Amino acid sequence: MRAVITVIGKDTVGILAKVCTVCANANVNVTEVTQTIQQDLFVMIMMVDMDKATIPFTELQSQLDKLGEQMGLKILAIHEEIFNAMHRI
Repeated sequence: MRAVITVIGKDTVGILAKVCTVCANANVNVTEVTQTIQQDLFVMIMMVDMDKATIPFTELQSQLDKLGEQMGLKILAIHEEIFNAMHRI
């Protein structure tokens, strides 16, 4: 299963590293990353592969949500199918 992780918030050092650490600790493979910084706003979209994950998707969502709270960011993890359906018009 693939998922999309989005991160939005004030730019600070280590955002990419900390999100990737959560993924790596859960054996979630990051397959694509795009990020941009506009003035002090950080925006990132990641595609991840959950096929060999050691935790359920809901636990990954919970860990990323907790990280977002700690860092003052909004971090969302969404199943790829749901993400695609939300953006199909």
